[in-house]
Amino acid sequence: QVQLVESGGGLVQAGGSLRLSCAASGRTFSVNRMGWFRQAPGKERVFVAAITRSGGSTYYTDSVKGRFTISGDNAKSTVYLQMNSLKPDDTAIYYCAASTMNVNPTTENGYGYWGQGTQVTVSS
Repeated sequence: QVQLVESGGGLVQAGGSLRLSCAASGRTFSVNRMGWFRQAPGKERVFVAAITRSGGSTYYTDSVKGRFTISGDNAKSTVYLQMNSLKPDDTAIYYCAASTMNVNPTTENGYGYWGQGTQVTVSS
């Protein structure tokens, strides 16, 4: 089992920045990629960003490219999502997810472990 705990959410004005953290514990040695997804009010949960364990590959949805950066610290078993130039459309609950499978990192199906989520609210 892998446990995930997100932190770093909050309220920020448009144009501001936040950094989300996701701390993993348990059988972290089995994790080969981690991702961030988000769910806006009344909408389905969607992919935001992902990173492989080695950090050699990162993936982003088009709407956050150039604004968000995903990174990882294997020693701390923690993944970060640096979010800059935030927009009201970025308002959502952000979920961290971990995968032990070698599947498409941009879809939910490949992730077997999920955090509780952290709220990000961007005011205009």
